[in-house]
Parts: sequence; structure tokens; C-alpha cells
Amino acid sequence: MSESASVTSEMTRSEGAPGGPGALARIPWPVWAIAGASFLIHMMTATRYGYFRDELYYLACSRHLAFGYVDQPPLIALVVWLVTHTLGTSLYALHFLPALANAGMIVLAGVMARELGGGKFAQELAALSIAVAAVYAVIAHQFAMNVFEPLFWMGCAYLLIRMIRSGNQRLWLWFGVLSGFGLENKYSMGVFGFAVVVALLLTEHRRVLKERWIYLGGLIALAIFLPNLIWNVQYHFPFIQLMRNIRASGRNIAVGPLGYIAQQIFMMSPMNILVWLPGLLYLFCSREGKRFRILGWTFLAVIATFMILAGKDYYSAPAYPMLLAAGGVAIERAARQRAWLKPSVVLAIVLGTAPLAPMMFPILSVAGYLRYQRALHIVPPATEKSHLASPLPQYYSDELGWPEMAADVAKVYNGLPPAVRAETAIFCQNYGEAGAIDFFGPKYGLPPAISAHQTYYLWGPRQYTGESMIVLGGHRAQLDKLFKHVERAGKFGVPYALEQGPIWLCTGPRGWTLREVWPKIKKWD
Repeated sequence: MSESASVTSEMTRSEGAPGGPGALARIPWPVWAIAGASFLIHMMTATRYGYFRDELYYLACSRHLAFGYVDQPPLIALVVWLVTHTLGTSLYALHFLPALANAGMIVLAGVMARELGGGKFAQELAALSIAVAAVYAVIAHQFAMNVFEPLFWMGCAYLLIRMIRSGNQRLWLWFGVLSGFGLENKYSMGVFGFAVVVALLLTEHRRVLKERWIYLGGLIALAIFLPNLIWNVQYHFPFIQLMRNIRASGRNIAVGPLGYIAQQIFMMSPMNILVWLPGLLYLFCSREGKRFRILGWTFLAVIATFMILAGKDYYSAPAYPMLLAAGGVAIERAARQRAWLKPSVVLAIVLGTAPLAPMMFPILSVAGYLRYQRALHIVPPATEKSHLASPLPQYYSDELGWPEMAADVAKVYNGLPPAVRAETAIFCQNYGEAGAIDFFGPKYGLPPAISAHQTYYLWGPRQYTGESMIVLGGHRAQLDKLFKHVERAGKFGVPYALEQGPIWLCTGPRGWTLREVWPKIKKWD
């Protein structure tokens, strides 16, 4: 018998071997109930407000499948393509997988708590903590990379736990598979990988660096990520250019270390600190938890990295399930001597989070939400200066006004003579506007939009010369320098939407063509 098999056998005798194919079957029914309730809530509110800005962009990317895009790896576009070609393009269809992914997070949190040695209550508390975490509820209402990212991080963390429990170093191969696909979903998977390496160096588990399995896992991750890496080389790493431009523009709202920690507490729902903070302490201070200290160091390395890089608060969200699972175990063990602890923690989390429900789930109308916000004197969270333009949180504001915008543009476009229409381009300032024109415009007879923003820039001006253009937003003084004739032909925008402005009809370029000026108007920010 091999050493790893011997260790596994010993684990089976001494600890019940909670892993393995039957692990899900042994999850307590309340965990499944919490996951099911979360899924139903998200599906019941799937059509509230409308399509999110990024969803419209990903729909456009799915019509231009490639190995990479300016601001994200290719997996999200491929998944959207699969969804639209099976379930359709309705809000119910698009929000099905995010709701399912969130339910999967809840169940996986229970599994991780069990792997860490937790019993029934630990698993249920971990699941509840995931379900009421504000950041997870919000991202589960959007089809975006963020909703799938925690599953990749949690999957890798689960494998770390299994390797500690079983000594089976071959699991690094599966770690590599998950990491590779995680990188194809979002580049921040690399931050998690870096954090794991730091954690290995800071713990006794550094000995695995002498084994071949971790390096084979790294090669698997690289192989999966290679198509996007090659694409980035071909296009001179657009994502790095994008990040540099964002930092230089000062678009993001900067906060200090204390402000960042405060954002973390609010992001996870304030009462959840009763779980994740004990989880962190359990990993570092408890005799049983020290065995899994690598998870604690991984978490701290993630937080430190994003603080140094001035990342947005939600970038670190995928790291918290590890602590929530450990926190469930810590509280369960502490409750052996304090029977009141279990109901007290659960009650505090439920009652303390309930007032935040309208911020987490779109259960109120816009008017109802604004009344709720005023009553509680809540200031909507904002991570970019442009988000301050609406009293609503950005994730609600960016679901408003897109169909109306397409209809307003259509009035201008369809009012043109047929011969002029054929050569008129619809130019949008950003991918949200362009994505809305591409998605809602066909029923009005609108052609695909053009834009110099993000990946739309790579798709170019197509056949248009610039002789006639409908321009959304922008300033007349700038347009007068470019065109001989500029007319304000309409306006777009609904109350509380972030995108509002004039619609310009511009003709007669002053000595230039779109193809000539296209490289000069690239907008990656």
C-alpha cells in the first residue's frame, strides 16, 4: 500500500472520511433547503428592472467568439453563447445559471465545513452565511464572471483541504484543472494562486514544493490558459493596458486600509463577521484549526494583495467562503460549552441582515427602493465616480433605460432617408450603450453599433466611413471640430439610469475617415 493510500485509510478510520462521492448525500437537508430557497428568490426576481450593462456586453461578445477580449478572458462569452443557443436570451434564461451557481456555493460551503471537521450545525451555519452575504446575493442577480469565480476558488480550497486530510498529492492535478478554467473565467484567479503559494511557504505544507504533483498541476493550468495567453501576446496584453489606464484616470474611488476593511465588513453583510472572523481565528489559534492554517494565510494574502493594488472591495469576495466554513466549525465547537451560542448567532445573522434584503435582492420597485433607502438613511455603495450620478446602487441603476435608449435612437435613425440610413453608423461611448443597441436594436431595424470602448474597438468601424453618424452622448464643441454639420436630434435616458444624454446627428467629416482615426480614439478604461 502506498503512503498516500495508507494515510487515506487512517483518515477513514479516525475521522469518518467525509470526502468522496457520497459527500453531497451526507449534507444535512437544511443546507439543501437554504440553497433551494436562494435559487427560487433569484429566479423570482430575475426580471426585476432589466438587463445589466455587462450582460449586454457579454451577449455582444458571444456573437464574436474569440480566445480573448480586452477586459476579460473568453469563458464568459462562450458560456453566454451556450445559454443563448439552448435556453434563449430572456432574463430568466440568463439568470438561471447565476442563480444555480449561487446555490452551488451554498452547498459547497456546507461540504467544506464538513471537510474541516464540522457537524450538522457547522454545515448549516456556513450555508446560511453564504446565503445572506450581500455580495453573493448581488452578483447572483447578474450573468457575469463574478458569480462563477467563487466556485473556482472554493473548488481549489476544497482540494487543499482534501490534500491535507488524505495526503493525496495527485489532487494538485485537479487543482490545476480548476485554476486553468478559473483563469479563463477571470484573471484574478491568478491572485488566488499567488496567495496559495505564499501560504505554502508560510506553513509546514511547503514540503509539497519538493513534489512533482504541484508542478504538474501548474502545467495543466498553463495549458488550459494558453489560448488566452497567446491571444494576449498577439494583442500586446490589452488587460494590462486597461488596468494601467483605469489607475491613471482616477476613475475608481480610493479608500485607505481602514476604509477597505469597512467595505469588506459591509460587503459580506455586517453580521457575518460573527462567522468569518471566528473562522479566521480558528485557523490560526485553534489546535484543530491550525492543521488548515494554509487557508487563513491564503485569505490574508488575498486581502493584502488587493489592498496594495487598490482593488475594488468585491475582488476579495471569493476568498470568504473558506472562513465562513471554518467559522461554522469554530462556533459549533464553542457551543459545546455554551448552549446559547448556536441560536444567538443564527438569530443575530438573520435579524441583522433582514433590513438589508432590498439591497441584496431586487424585491422592491425603484420608487419603493428609494423610500426604503431614505428611511434607513443608507448611502448606496459606489466603487467608481460615475456611480455617484444615481441615488440607486450601481448594480440597480445599470439595469435601467437600455430598451428605451434603443427606441430613442431608432426614432432618429428611421427618420433618415433610406439612402442616408445605409451609410449611417451608430457610435456609442461605451460597451453598455453599444451592447444595448446590438441587443434591442434589431427589432427597430437598427444596424450593429460601433464603439471604441473595450473589445468593441477591436471589432472596428466595419464598412462605415464617418460620412453620417448618430453619436450617443459627447459634447457638441468636440463634435463641431470633427463634423461640418452637427444637430441635436434627440435624447436618451430614464430617471436613475447612469446612461443619459443627447443624441447627435453628425454629417460631413472634416477631412478624415473612420478607419483613419480609429486607432486614435481607442478607449480602454
